[in-house]
Amino acid sequence: MDRLDTVRLSAFSSAFAHDLSPAFAGESTAACALPERMDIVFIENFIGQTIIGIDSGELHVAQPVRVNLAIGVPAIRACATDRIEDTVNYAAVRDALLALFETHRVRLLEALAETIAQLLIADFGAHWVRVSLAKPAKFDDVAAVGVQIERRRGDASAAGAGVAGYASLGAGLVPR
Repeated sequence: MDRLDTVRLSAFSSAFAHDLSPAFAGESTAACALPERMDIVFIENFIGQTIIGIDSGELHVAQPVRVNLAIGVPAIRACATDRIEDTVNYAAVRDALLALFETHRVRLLEALAETIAQLLIADFGAHWVRVSLAKPAKFDDVAAVGVQIERRRGDASAAGAGVAGYASLGAGLVPR
C-alpha cells in the first residue's frame, strides 16, 4: 500500500476489531499486542546501494546492502478484493527504500534498520515488521555481516523516543 492507503487499512482493521486483541483494537495503548490473524507481505534479497559504515573506506562510496523485510498486517483485505490498494504495495516499499538509501545520514546498519522499520509502520500501515540488513561485501572471508530487528506498532512510541533511551558505551564520543 502506498502512504495514502494506510488510512484505508486502518479503517479496515477497525472493522475487524473483534479479531484483534483488546489492547490492539483501539491502538491507544503503548504496549500493543499483535492481532490474532497476521498476514505477512515480504521482500527478499533486495540489493540497494548506499553509503553506510564507520570505516573511512565506507564513508564516501556506496556499497551493496541486502534487505529482507517481513511486513505484518492483520488480515490483508486484498485477499478478498484483489485490489492493490488493499494491501502493502511492495513496489511502493521498494521505491521508499531506494529514496531512503539516497538520503539517510546514519552510519550503522542498526540505525538504518530502525529507520526502515519505523517507515514501514508509519507510512505503510505495518503492525509488525522484521527488517534484516546485510553487507555482503564487507569482508573477503565472510559471506555477509548484518543485523535483524523486529518492531511492532506502539513499541516505545517509535524510534524517535526510543533511540534517545538506548545506553551505549562511548555514547557521545563521535561528533555529529
